[in-house]
Amino acid sequence: MQKRLIRKLDLEMLLSQVEPHPSPKPSLEQYTIPADVAATILYIAAYTHNDIVDKTVLDLGCGTGRLALGAAFLGAKQVVGVDIDKTAIKVACENSVKTGLKNRVQWIAADIDVVHGKFDTVLQNPPFGVQRRKADRKFLEKALEVGEIIYSLHKSSRKDKVFIKKLKTRGTNIVSVSPSSFIEKFVGEHGGTIRAVYAMLMTVPHMFNFHTKRKHEFVVDLYVIKGE
Repeated sequence: MQKRLIRKLDLEMLLSQVEPHPSPKPSLEQYTIPADVAATILYIAAYTHNDIVDKTVLDLGCGTGRLALGAAFLGAKQVVGVDIDKTAIKVACENSVKTGLKNRVQWIAADIDVVHGKFDTVLQNPPFGVQRRKADRKFLEKALEVGEIIYSLHKSSRKDKVFIKKLKTRGTNIVSVSPSSFIEKFVGEHGGTIRAVYAMLMTVPHMFNFHTKRKHEFVVDLYVIKGE
């Protein structure tokens, strides 16, 4: 189990080995989280808030395993990754072998509804609700039900060019921001409390026929939430 401080560069290098989904489905919004964004999320969770090392960690909608494997690498006590897509879970298993973390993560191919019990920390990059409205709500509800602390990534409404430039020029590439009124209300209605929100840039490559650019850059907000 990892006890020493891991360099962010080493974490990002490990995460860059994680293979993406070979045939992602637009309906499930299966965008593999970039290695730099995943490393930033995990670093904040592990070393700003002390929510990874020696903790039980759940990755909801784990895809091919980038967040789950990163948590295991940083020293989580137990890690479980859940995804409804069997192909994603198959690739996640292969990625766990490739990264030397085969025995550190349990993978489950199932809808997130099957998850019960309690975890110290929930990590999730849920569907943003672009293809299916409100798709992220199911993930937030389940995370609030089973997680003591939740790290949830959501597409931001911020498109201001000055703000984006600020993100690009900051050494850490993150800025503390206020929560959206909708997410704040939704979390409160489900017994949670937002502790912090961090804005960062996320870039996804051209993946689907409806994409018009070679790559798409946009702002995402990482919510740190205290569960029920």
